[in-house]
Amino acid sequence: MSRRFRGESENKVDGKGRVSIPALFRRVLEAGDPNWKAGDNPELVIVYGNPRKNCLECYTIETIEEVDAKIDALPRASRQRQVLQNIFHGQSLPTSVDETGRLVLPAKLRDRIGLGDKAFFIAAGDTFQIWNPETYDAEERAQTEAWLDELGDDVDPMSFLDGEGF
Repeated sequence: MSRRFRGESENKVDGKGRVSIPALFRRVLEAGDPNWKAGDNPELVIVYGNPRKNCLECYTIETIEEVDAKIDALPRASRQRQVLQNIFHGQSLPTSVDETGRLVLPAKLRDRIGLGDKAFFIAAGDTFQIWNPETYDAEERAQTEAWLDELGDDVDPMSFLDGEGF
């Protein structure tokens, strides 16, 4: 099983903040939860503290433990550690997928990203993001398209994988 999230999906959010997680994402959450076994609900951590992102960032347990280890390695009194602890520890929500494959997003988190009756899920490798669909189109998709336009038609973005263009 791959630990990578892949794909995108737009799903309905009900009045109680319940939203279905894409099935492929649930498999990755299961694989990334060391305590998960068949019949259990996988756990994850939703991080909402990055003020520069208008989305919720969702981490498997294994991935958030990797982040925690990196934070713990920073000098205890450093400003970097304090800020990262606020974002990843203070402004996060440990939760689990319910038995029907849904997340319950509290009103505070829905309000934080302006989520209405639809949620847009997009894979980001070892995490996935939850966006208001209109915000995603206006911010992330628009930035990607603008960047590709700046590159010009003769530049293949795959060339960056080989270290070119840096």
